[in-house]
Amino acid sequence: MEHTAVKDLLNATSIGTSAIAKGWVRTKRGNKNVAFIALNDGSTIHNLQLVVDPNRFSEDLLKSISTGACIRAKGLVVESKGSGQATEMQVEELLVYGEADPETYPLQKKGHTLEFLREIAHLRPRTNTFGAVLRIRHHLAFAIHKFFNERGFFYLHSPIITGSDAEGAGEMFHVTNFDLDKIPHTDEGKIDYSQDFFGKETNLTVSGQLEGELGAMALGKIYTFGPTFRAENSNTPRHLAEFWMIEPEMAFYEISDNMDLAEEMLKYLIRYALDTCYDDISFLNNMYDKELLARLQSVVEQPFRRLTYTEAVGILEPCNQQFEFKVEWGTDLQKEHENFLVDHFKGPVILTDYPTQIKSFYMKQNEDGKTVRAMDVLFPWIGEIIGGSQREEHYDKLLARVREIGIAEESLWWYLETRKFGACPHSGFGLGFERLVLFVTGMNNIRDVIPFPRTPKNAEF
Repeated sequence: MEHTAVKDLLNATSIGTSAIAKGWVRTKRGNKNVAFIALNDGSTIHNLQLVVDPNRFSEDLLKSISTGACIRAKGLVVESKGSGQATEMQVEELLVYGEADPETYPLQKKGHTLEFLREIAHLRPRTNTFGAVLRIRHHLAFAIHKFFNERGFFYLHSPIITGSDAEGAGEMFHVTNFDLDKIPHTDEGKIDYSQDFFGKETNLTVSGQLEGELGAMALGKIYTFGPTFRAENSNTPRHLAEFWMIEPEMAFYEISDNMDLAEEMLKYLIRYALDTCYDDISFLNNMYDKELLARLQSVVEQPFRRLTYTEAVGILEPCNQQFEFKVEWGTDLQKEHENFLVDHFKGPVILTDYPTQIKSFYMKQNEDGKTVRAMDVLFPWIGEIIGGSQREEHYDKLLARVREIGIAEESLWWYLETRKFGACPHSGFGLGFERLVLFVTGMNNIRDVIPFPRTPKNAEF
């Protein structure tokens, strides 16, 4: 007989059936007449209560079952006599796969801080909190593929190793197979990358956007979804060195089409999470953030407010005395400014038409000569969750911007060349996956929404 997931055994339809459950012990309590074991296998936030008659099993077997142990139980699923669950199992057979020494197992019944759990990332998925977060993360990832597939997008696998810096911002991890004790140099004393594995300097990607644009120029609508890397020495609750990005690119999309897609996608993903992960989100709502469910529902139900950067500055400037960083036209907006705008409009905001000098080289230049067709989606509590733009399709304008910023043209020859052969209006954006998971789960630190976070001085697991 195959075992049945705890999630399915908790359904009333399983009452009266003989079943096998496998999982890890969360708690064990009882007396000489009866023992109650809370079993969880990760399929749900809820535990299956096992009702055990101590007289049917050896004392040594029962003693070996403690919090953290992995066991197999066979028995009859019956209607629960206690509150909190519809069913329980009257155990007929017990097998211990692996014991957990109660003296050393770190996840006991008492509460643990999130900071402590980061130190035992190999075990924290067994907690209610991280089980919930990881299930939500899975369902959001699935929903992303579902959303794009239903709308005729093609999933493009952009490279992780790249010879270009998509953002023009540096702070990249280098990729090499050099013996670091014997790095070859040219006659001028510079590193001789011609002898490296790829014959040139290469890095871990910060974005799949540029390659995504190439795919859109052939397939029409594509999206990438993969890991990206930034060697930024930042220890804030919002930054990771390794994170995942969703980056759609669409041929023939103007900036308004781009905004429509971003809003539709975010609402779809949050609605999917509410429909699919309600128990997990409810747990996190009760445990960490009492406003989580209401905030998610609000985002789904209301239209996003759209305004230009210039209009936003007009709202922010009169309130400069409230800010740590003063606002004037041409300055990059900080998180405090983004939060102010979201609070001002009581919901998500999409800002467009930013000053050219504070945005990336590939963004389409407006006729005013001062702004570009950029697009940032600002969310309650999170701040910027999506950044995107209509892309510059004119070769001369794009080349001039590349030279103005000082990006090496030879590293982007292929990207520039697409503007020579059948260029068209096109747009795209990037959604930081961890920021989405952060918003949906209500967690406070981005290190708590990825299984094994990579941050400065931290690559333990």
